[in-house]
Formats: sequence, structure tokens, C-alpha cells
Amino acid sequence: MAPVAVSCRGFYHCHFPSLIWMLAMSELKLAANLTARARQLCLGLEDGDAEILELVTPATAELLKWWFMRDVCETRRINFHGGQKQAILNAIVAHEILGAATLKDLYQQVAPEELLEGPRLAEVSQPKHAHPKYCLKMATGTGKTWVMQALLVWQLLNKTANPHDARFTRQFLLVAPGLIVYDRLLDAFCGKLKDGRRSFLTSDVAQYAKLFIPEPYREQVFGFVRGNVCGKEEIGLKATGNGMIAITNWHAFTEAEETGAEIEVDAPGAASDPQAVVSSLLPLMPGKSAGNSLEVLDKRYARGGLLDFLAGLPELMVVNDEAHHIHELKSGGESNEVEWQKSLTRIAENKGCRFVQVDFSATPYNDVGAGKNKRKVYFPHIVVDFDLKSAMRAGLVKSLVLDKRRELGALPLEFKAEVDDDGNRTLAEGQRVMLRAGLAKLRKLERDFAAIDPARHPKMLVVCEDTSVSPLVAQFLRDECLSDDEVMEIHSGRKGELKPDEWAAVRERLFDVDHHATPRVIVSVLMLREGFDVNNICVIVPLRASGAQILLEQTIGRGLRLMWRDEDYADIKRENRERINQGQEPGSLVDILSIVEHPAFQSFYNDLMKDGLVGETTEDSDSASSTGDLVSVRLREDYAEYDFAIPFILCEADEVMRHHLLDIAALPKFSGLTLEQLRDMLGQGDVFVSQDLLASTLFGGYRVNGAVMNVMGYNDLLARLAKRISQALNQPLPRGNRIAANLANPYMQLNLAELAAALDGYIRNHLFGTGYAPMEQENWRVLLLQPVMDHIVKVFGSALHQAEHFDMVGEVEVMHRCLSEVSKLPMRESASVPVSKCIYERLPYSRRNGGLEKAFMEWAQADGGVEAFCKINEHKHDFARLRYLKEEGLPAFYYPDFLVRTASKIYQVETKAQGQLNHPNVQRKLKAAAAWCERINALDTALRSGREWGYVLLGEALFYEWRDKGGRMGEVLEFARVRAVGGASLQQRLEI
Repeated sequence: MAPVAVSCRGFYHCHFPSLIWMLAMSELKLAANLTARARQLCLGLEDGDAEILELVTPATAELLKWWFMRDVCETRRINFHGGQKQAILNAIVAHEILGAATLKDLYQQVAPEELLEGPRLAEVSQPKHAHPKYCLKMATGTGKTWVMQALLVWQLLNKTANPHDARFTRQFLLVAPGLIVYDRLLDAFCGKLKDGRRSFLTSDVAQYAKLFIPEPYREQVFGFVRGNVCGKEEIGLKATGNGMIAITNWHAFTEAEETGAEIEVDAPGAASDPQAVVSSLLPLMPGKSAGNSLEVLDKRYARGGLLDFLAGLPELMVVNDEAHHIHELKSGGESNEVEWQKSLTRIAENKGCRFVQVDFSATPYNDVGAGKNKRKVYFPHIVVDFDLKSAMRAGLVKSLVLDKRRELGALPLEFKAEVDDDGNRTLAEGQRVMLRAGLAKLRKLERDFAAIDPARHPKMLVVCEDTSVSPLVAQFLRDECLSDDEVMEIHSGRKGELKPDEWAAVRERLFDVDHHATPRVIVSVLMLREGFDVNNICVIVPLRASGAQILLEQTIGRGLRLMWRDEDYADIKRENRERINQGQEPGSLVDILSIVEHPAFQSFYNDLMKDGLVGETTEDSDSASSTGDLVSVRLREDYAEYDFAIPFILCEADEVMRHHLLDIAALPKFSGLTLEQLRDMLGQGDVFVSQDLLASTLFGGYRVNGAVMNVMGYNDLLARLAKRISQALNQPLPRGNRIAANLANPYMQLNLAELAAALDGYIRNHLFGTGYAPMEQENWRVLLLQPVMDHIVKVFGSALHQAEHFDMVGEVEVMHRCLSEVSKLPMRESASVPVSKCIYERLPYSRRNGGLEKAFMEWAQADGGVEAFCKINEHKHDFARLRYLKEEGLPAFYYPDFLVRTASKIYQVETKAQGQLNHPNVQRKLKAAAAWCERINALDTALRSGREWGYVLLGEALFYEWRDKGGRMGEVLEFARVRAVGGASLQQRLEI
């Protein structure tokens, strides 16, 4: 499914849903009370200091910090929004902390007062609730699948860490209501289907691994998912390794036709029925149409074997997507379990608390009663409620508007298909008017959206009353000048499902409609009421006249997913929500779902209107642009004159140390004592102590009186001398517990043989000024004396150091990225300024707290010393970022606000309000910026646009002081330029 995500910048603004959401939850006491308890336990979680971290396992604590800690969230572009966060936390609190073994147990711990009123106690005491059971109520389009995947990671990592903990499992069964949701789940775990194959790299698990899984566990989770996912035909047959993620739909557990149980009667006097005799002996009978087809027989046998396999597992977590299909109510209000619920009961037998059921649904209720007495009966196990109203207020789904046409209200139109004089069905006039209204809206959106972004293709969805009407609608649309390619008709069978072979032919085209101009209109009955996860449905024509609110909510849900997700459009969408809340028409139709008004659903619309969540549009708005004051600003004709080429160092030249050949004849001789005096010292039996030059460790004493110093001879001594000289020139190791910047390596790792040869020549010919034969009469023992040894080491060490020279090997490789690579920027005309010294003709600023940015652009435009400037759009110019390490050691990125070019300098400028200058990480950002600029300035001038680069942190007070006193922008930027004190080291203090 398309991701529902929140950038780290907006994460905390919607972190906790509004008070209105809490009021809306009041009728769902279990969810309301559990939410209150979870929030109390999670106080301080964003800072990594919350009570919940002490109550959960170490694996869960690590996941909670990874998912929700502020410092971690700021390192990602995508995070869980407030509704997803609350769903995850409530599930963890209920299952891991409270450890509720049954639904009744959960009520007793969280909402005991509910058991004292009405039939709740009897309801939750039923056998089908005698295990951990949770329902997560989340509006369509708010990312239920992401919550599902997070909970599976939570279970998997805990079970791996604690195999005997009964609260966790590695066995999962994901159940979908039909083919569309089934394929969506396979997409999420196995990757998108293309040309008959799935690539794991396109799965949600892989694409958003940085959100779901802490880095040390990613390969472990990837391996589990790739090796253990089973499609519905593979469950119980595929060999998996210590776990399973089985994905199926509930149809796999039911026969095509259900028959009631019959009482068997034995009549001994009657003739035996041959078919009955054969059936009693053979477990399976061949079908009449398929004959003895082994495939048919195998499927019929496996249907029962599947239940046996799942019932035989020692533990299992069942996840029901679109779980409202599990329950059913008769017209009299008597509960009637569907076949899948019976299968669940059988699978759960003998597992106890090791069977966990998690249900996801946007509409977990049943409609009861009729007319004014109609009401919703919610499922009893709802543990979180993030409803449509909450999602709309948070801007996580499209806003809703009713397209009210005068002709729809002026005439007594019929909105159900009619039968003509020949007995043929035909569209009613009311239906034709609704379709024309929808087409008019679609054409307007297509025209206006193309001016902003030609790749955005709005679509219209028509929901018909039955399968006999959908061909009439398709033909009507063709009569309205739409081609066959522009109309996609989704046929469905008696149970609202396509056959697998029919579905395979249309699924790839249907799921990819966002990226193509055709089809423009999709016509369906009930096939697409759930799981149809596309973003570009902007117009819905509900021809289906059913008054069932659950069907209406599911229909509207098909168009709720956001189409314009970029941060560039956040401001205009927020303004639309504010206008709708105030009872005004929205200023644009960006991420607005237009519903052509149908009289049967007026009560539903009125309910949302009272909360300020549904607006209205009329024919009067047809002349206004669907995009409001959004404009797409392109590159100016002479943009190259104002472009910025940002250098990226791909490979730096290496500095290699080499040594000139040593002139041993020029080395000073040993003159402290004569050779005869040294020989006399050997005879006195002096005691010498060996000392490790690296660690300064005394490792033993010895007496030199004709014996040798733990060496086997002269050659061994030369080898040790060469190594000793090499090690003596190492950089010393730091004292204390500090980590060395570089590991200590020998000064000369190579050519030790050449060094030993030079030592031999020096000793024999120059050490004592005359010829010296170390092998005669064991003269080499003289070399073991400390004065001689020190002299040799000192002389050779000094000579080697003087012989050093450094050569540059290779060339620096630099790549440039130009701001002009982004050929256009979307912005609001009312929140932008025209500029002439920029690659774009206009530059945007924030309507909220953007005064400093606007003033900076106006000054840069007016200052003659500024040759060019541009505001960085962090969502489009995503390459113009700097990396730094936060105080906690976590990597992070940030973007300068502007690039400014003068005659001699290029400045990266960050403008800050005065109160933001002392943020704890500001100094670390400045160090990273100074280091980056220093590396760039070390390049040849041709590689850095012929100018020196600098980084500027410009406070609001300093900016206005210089500007108001008539200063020049170049002067204030140079004054505020960040520069290193006393050198370029990253560890040095920086000044501004």
C-alpha cells in the first residue's frame, strides 16, 4: 500500500491526537481507558526515559526507542504518525505489560465498569473471546499495514530472544477478505508483482526497513520474511525454517457451497445407495466436470488439511485484515457467526493464551435496526480508535467535499436504474446527472493538475448498485466521448469476487493506475470497496443507493489516500481544512475528495458537516482553479548564469610516504668509548635489563659475561635492531582510556630487509670508524651494550626521518550537482517573491514564521554585491545536505536555507530565529560545516566555481541590525562566516 508517513519535522505536531478524538472515543471505553493508561506509561518516551521501558523486555524497549525516540526519528524522513503510534503502544501494553489471557481479563484490568452494564460480561465470556484478542480501529488510508508489520517485528524479535516466552511467537497467519487485500499483503511482504515475479526489494519490509527494524536486526528479519512467507496454496506444504508468515483469504477455509448439518438415519430394510456406499469408503470423490483431475482432488483434500495443520501448531498469531467480515448479524439482531469465525475457534482450540488474534478494520461495527432506530454496534475488543474524523483533522487523508449541483436538488429525480418499455434496464435520469457532474469535475481536475504536475492523473470511481448496472454506466461514459481505454469496468461474480484467472488479467493495470493517464474512470460494484489502495481517486460517484453506512464508509475510503504528499503542498492543504472547518468552500481541490451528492447518504454527510469535516462545492466554483494559487515555477531562460554547482568529493588523492636511500657513510660513528674499552666492559659481567620500547615494560635481566642476550647470533641481532628502529619511530599510543585516532603501525612495514642490510654495512664499516668484524671472536656481543645500542637506534632513526618525502598518488575525483537539476518548483503565488538573480523566477517562503526568509530574499535581490542566490528546497534539492553527528552519536542531515554567490565567495546560509541559535546540536553542525568547507576549499579553484566556500549561521537580530543600518549582505555574511580557530581540526572550537 502507499505509505502513510510523517516527516520528522511534522512528527511531533500530530504526535498525540486532539482532545476531540478522546471525546469521540468515550463510547469505546476499552479503547479510551487503554489509551489513557498507555499514554501515562509512555510519558518521556520521546526522550528515552519512560516507565514503559522498564516494564517490557529489552527487545521491546529497543524497538520502542527506535520507533519513537525523538533523536532517532529526526534521522529519518518517514516516521509513524500519531494514530499508528497509539495503535502500536496500546497493543504492546495490553499484551506484553498487562498480559491479558482473555478478552474478559483485559476488561477486568482496563475497563471493569463496562462488565457491570448491559450484556457486555456475557458477550466477552463467550468461548470465541477466550484468548488474547485485540481490534485496532484505524481509518482507511492511515497505514494499518505498517502497524501490522511493526507488530510482527515486535513478536519475532522477542520470540527469537526469549524462545520460551508464551506471549510471543514466530508463527503468523494473515487473513484477507478477498483477492485485492490478499495481493496487497503479498506486495507488502514479498514485493510488487511485475511480469509474473515479485522482488523483495520492492516490499514494504525492505523499502522502509529503516523505520521498522533497528539496523542490527535487519538481516535477521529479512531472512525470516524471505524464507517463511507462504501463499495460500503453500500453507502446510512449504518447508519453512522455525516459523511462518502464512497469507491467505478466508475463502480457503470454506466450501464453495455451505450446507446445513443433517441428521443421519439408518434404514436397514431399504436398499443401499451406491453413491453413499462409495462416499463412506473413499475420503474424496472426483468432481463431475473435472473428472479425475488430481489438481481438483488435491485442493479438496487440502482444504480440510489446512485447518488441521493450523490447529496442530502449538502457537499462532492470526491477523485479520478488514476484520468486519468476521461478524454477521441477522435482521432480528441475533448473532450468526460466519464460517471463518468457526474456523478460528477450531484453530484456537488447545492453544490457550498462545493463540493471539489481532483484527484491523476501519469499520468494526454492525448496523442494527432501521430508520431512526438504526445504530452501530461496535466489536467488543476494540483497543484503539483512530477514526476517520481524527485522520481528517490530522491531514493524513484527503478532505471531503460534496459536489452539490443545482439540478440534483431542483428536480424530483430517480436515482435507481429503471426498466424501459421493452423490459431492458436503463440508467435513471438522476444517475445520468450524477455521472455528468462527476465527469465535469474530473475534466476540470485533469486540466488544472496538469498545469502544476503533468504526472498527476486524477481518477473517478463510480460505484454501481449491482452488476447489471455497471455495463450501462460504462456505455454511458463512452457515449460521453470517453474511449474504451479510458473506462475500466471491474466485473464481479455473485459473491463480489473475480475468478483468479480474471483477476490476474486486470490487477497489474488496476494497481498501477496512479502512474498512467488511462483509465480515467473506474466502474465497479462491491469489488473495490476495500483494499483498493491507490492515491489518485479524486471524484466518487456513488450510484449505489444502499443506506448501509458501513458500505458508504468503505466506498468513500477508496478515495481517501493522499495524492499530494510532498511537503510543498502542506500549507495549502492545511488552509483547505481550516476553511472547511469554518463552513467555507476550500480554496483549492488539492487532496480534496469530491463526492457527487446522493440523497440516500445525506445523514452521513450531515454528521461530518456538524464536525466541520465536510465542505461543499457548487457550480459557482467551476470558474476557479482547482489548484488555488499553486503555481509551478520553472527555470528561467538564462538560468545557467545564476546556477550553483555543488562539488562532491568522490575520491581524494592519496598521500604516500616514501624514503630516499640512506647514505650510511655520512652517518656519525660511535665515539663514546673505544672498541677495546667496550670489550673490557663485557668481561666485567654488568647486568643489563631488557626494555620493550613500545610499552616501556621491563621483561627481565641478564648478565653479559660471555653469554648472549637471548639472541641466537649476529643475524638475529640485526633483525631485532631493524624492528626496534622501526617501532621506535611509531606515533606513541595515548595514555588513559582514550581511543587512538589511528592504530599504531610500524614506521616501515616494508623493506625491513633493506634496513637490516644498511645496518650491517654501517656496523662493519662506519660504526667504530674502522673496519669491524662482528663475527670474529664473537665481537658482535659489543653491540648489546646499552650505549652502542642507543647510538645505532638514534643515528638510524634520525636518518630515516630526514629521508622522508611524500608523494601524491592518484587524482582527486569530484562530481558536481547543480540546483538546476530540479527544473521546476511548486509553490503558492501568495507566499513567494519574484526574483531575477536566481535560476527560478520566484522563490517561496513559509506563510507561518517565514518573515525572516522573505526579508533575506528581498535584501539579496536588492543588494548589488550579490551575484546569485537560491533558496534550498530540501524535498527537491535533497542532495544539497550536510551530514553531522548529533551529541548522542547518531548520524543526521541538515540543509542550509540559502546559497549566495558574491564576487569572491559562495556562502551556505542558515537563517535562524534568535531563540534557536543555542540549540545543543548547533555547535556540532557548525563543526561539520566548517570541515566540509575546508575540504572543498582545498580543491583546485576550477573545481569549486573559482570561489572560496563558507558556511554562515545568521541570527535574526544580526541580520536586521546590518540591513537596517545600510550594511551590505556580503559584509554581514563574511562577518558571520564560521571559521576554525587555530586550524582545521574537527575537534577544535569554532567561532562565529
